Amino acid sequence: MRRWMAVLRTPVGAGAGLLLLGVLLLAVFAPVLWSHQANAIDTDHLLQGSSADHWLGTDNLGRDIFYRVLVASRTSILLALLATSIAVVTGLALGSAPAILGKRGGRAATAVVNIAVAFPGLLLALFFAVVFGVGAKGAVLAIGFAGAPSFARLTQTLVAGVAERDFIAAARIAGVGRFRMLVRHILPNIAEPLVVNATIGAGGTLLAFAGLSFIGLGVQPPAYDWGRMLGESLSGIYVHPAAALAPGVAVVIAGLAFNLFGEAVAKGFGVQVPRTRWTDRTPEATPARDDDSDAVLVVEDLHVTFPGPVTPVRGVSFTIHKGEIVGVVGESGSGKSLTALAVAQLIEPPGQVRAAELSFLGAPLLGRLPVRSTAAVRRRLLGTSFAMVFQDPMTSFNPTKRIGVQLAEGAREHQGLTRRAAMDRAIDRLRAVRVPAAERRARQYPHEFSGGMRQRAMIGMGLMGAPALIVADEPTTALDVTVQRQVLRLLETIRTEDDVAVLLISHDISVVAQICDRVLVMYAGRIVEDLPSTELATGARHPYTRALLAAVPDLDTALDEPLAVIPGRPVDPARMPEGCAFAARCAFASDRCRVEDPVLIDQVACWHPQAQAEYSSFRTGQR
Repeated sequence: MRRWMAVLRTPVGAGAGLLLLGVLLLAVFAPVLWSHQANAIDTDHLLQGSSADHWLGTDNLGRDIFYRVLVASRTSILLALLATSIAVVTGLALGSAPAILGKRGGRAATAVVNIAVAFPGLLLALFFAVVFGVGAKGAVLAIGFAGAPSFARLTQTLVAGVAERDFIAAARIAGVGRFRMLVRHILPNIAEPLVVNATIGAGGTLLAFAGLSFIGLGVQPPAYDWGRMLGESLSGIYVHPAAALAPGVAVVIAGLAFNLFGEAVAKGFGVQVPRTRWTDRTPEATPARDDDSDAVLVVEDLHVTFPGPVTPVRGVSFTIHKGEIVGVVGESGSGKSLTALAVAQLIEPPGQVRAAELSFLGAPLLGRLPVRSTAAVRRRLLGTSFAMVFQDPMTSFNPTKRIGVQLAEGAREHQGLTRRAAMDRAIDRLRAVRVPAAERRARQYPHEFSGGMRQRAMIGMGLMGAPALIVADEPTTALDVTVQRQVLRLLETIRTEDDVAVLLISHDISVVAQICDRVLVMYAGRIVEDLPSTELATGARHPYTRALLAAVPDLDTALDEPLAVIPGRPVDPARMPEGCAFAARCAFASDRCRVEDPVLIDQVACWHPQAQAEYSSFRTGQR
């Protein structure tokens, strides 16, 4: 409402708003006030020009043209709005079909829209006018269905943009159905551009409808609208120009009212107007585990594949135990986030997730469910016991809903709490993550939170249930060091108090070393080293791990020498080299490294694991 009021305070918005309000009021009250004058036949004053009694003259039956133009506003505006409504509803249905019908149905709907958009709107309107017949009803349907394809294309674009947002992925993992997802999460976030374009489109629809009536396909006698009046008066335009110009001016003014108001709103809102079984596993590649009795997450030989084929995650295996914090580090593109998304069941087609085992709290996440289990049970398990903290909470939260409502939604969906109980739980969880004035904050929108507070609220969302595992995907990105430290301490406190397992993903190896029990180092879609964080500084043996450590400056870094860097660039997952993927960037690579890919043996995947003393060249920057 504030944004609408801000639009109306601008000169263009206020002027267009008053003009549109005047047009709509005229359409409502003109027939009530002046129908008698408009329909009164006076055979003594046929086809008269402008006079004091008849400002715009009379028609061939002596009826006052001025009053007829005013009264015709209701029919013209009402039929144009009906046609616009049909275009909007039909366009919404076609544009939203891919989000509801799935892959095959969505492709069919998209094909229909693509074919319809290829035809000019006027040609479609004439085609539908012939199909539905001559008259006001046929014209409304013709204009409505002719305008639907362009609105459907706009809806498809907007829906596709919102569907990739993280809060949609979070709702999907919470088990929200497709239709409910569309109504509650997607449409509210695209409502503003849809309203703006519908308002602007109403002006074009008014003009198109007047055109059909002008050529005799629209409103039929004795009814009349502006287009009908214009067509009847055209033959005498040189003798009696006012009779033809008046309805034309009315169409222009009404069309401008809709278009100018739509443009003002658009400017104010910032809207632009138009499983396969794997048998080739290497037994040595699975890290040894001492005890799996308290395992929270078990991942063995995980692969993520996209068409191409491109396999950015290749044979990842690890286990996270109760109360354990495991860090995953590596350069951008090493497969860290994709691994987390695969575990969270957020990889969508055409991506494929395959693994020898992928289980959470003993329940399989891939393949068929046990006989007594259902898909709803799996969704409830992930919705209550699995928490995902995304990298950018601003894109993870729904910007149109209050923070408390978004936190409470999961509790209502999976725990069956009432609205009041779920909101009380949300406020309690905000307090648990150290959000001050939690009750007031719960009523605020995401944009009213700072970056650190949004991240705390995202962690609080994960704590709405009883999480056994929190996956934090670079939760400290874009935060200053003070807030970063607070977020890390919060995760550590949650682990200590609730015995929750945490999978912390980061590109900053120093951040991971602060709070993690164990560190997994990933490169080119594989884990190349698995070691305790206490041994990270002194016990790392893989050249890539040591290079990451050397690239972090400390108090002993010489100020007059260049900072250490890792030579070369990360490999392209679509062009994976033969042998060790790090060989081209490694100072210790041999011929064997370039032809034979090392497996994870003794927690390191390297044919030449190095000792601490052999890494002085990384720290000094020599290559």
